[in-house]
Amino acid sequence: MFFANIIVALVVLLVVIWLLSQAFFVVKQQHAVIIERLGKFNRIVYAGFNVMIPFIDRRAATISLRTMKNGFNVDVKTQDNVTIDLEISAQYRVDGRRGDSPAESGVYKSFYTLQNPAEQMRDFLTDALRSAIPVYTLDEVFAKKDDIARDVNETVAEQMEGYGFQLVSTLITKIALPREVEDSMNQINAAQRTKAAAQDLAEADRIKRVTEAKAEAEAMEESGKGIANQRKAIAQGIKDSLGTIQESGVSEAEANALFMFTQWTEMMADFAKSGKGSTVVLPSDFRESASMFEQMIAAQRQSEGQRSRE
Repeated sequence: MFFANIIVALVVLLVVIWLLSQAFFVVKQQHAVIIERLGKFNRIVYAGFNVMIPFIDRRAATISLRTMKNGFNVDVKTQDNVTIDLEISAQYRVDGRRGDSPAESGVYKSFYTLQNPAEQMRDFLTDALRSAIPVYTLDEVFAKKDDIARDVNETVAEQMEGYGFQLVSTLITKIALPREVEDSMNQINAAQRTKAAAQDLAEADRIKRVTEAKAEAEAMEESGKGIANQRKAIAQGIKDSLGTIQESGVSEAEANALFMFTQWTEMMADFAKSGKGSTVVLPSDFRESASMFEQMIAAQRQSEGQRSRE
């Protein structure tokens, strides 16, 4: 009898412990628990220590208030009839606002209004994207993908708010093109880069040619100045030499003839020294060279006489 009483007491103690474990519970941070009483909504409890009546109350659901992620792919067509595949990443969470009554809170709506909220949100986003993308060309989709995602997010956020969810952000993380379209775009880009490179090379060659032409022109200008200065110096030297000869009492004609003979002898001397020439023209009779000076003077005088008669 004693052992039977001990067993009964142990059973009662275990039942009490179990009931207490069912009556008292703790809700973790960033979570909410929906309590139903006899199958009907009763209340929502949040993080901390809570109590309920065993067998009468039950924890119908534990709702996470943290931000969640839903990723999926959707194929859409652009304005220029290119079918592209978009990789979408949506961040969302249950609306933690409690509202004026439990039925108006985001926790209540998220549990009682949608059977599969993630799938419903995906359908909303897919429909919004397939409505928004066709007004843009392929290039515009690449350029304005962030703007498109932001507009779609605002549209779907209003729809999901009625179901107790907050759509934090929608991102277009990847735009996949058909293989043939991608190859064509790469070829276009390569052709444009080749064209730009050819234009740059042509411009560089033009600049080089212009620079070389300017340098050559400047060099020729300087060379011309040098030749002009050289001729000027020679003319001045000849003038000074003739003046010196005339001061000795020689007539102008004789001075000119003497100067020409001197130039001729210097030329022949240089010709003999250089040793590079192979032909020289001389009078056929050697004796004529002895009277060359007199012949030059006579020719000079004859020339002056003709000028005076004219």
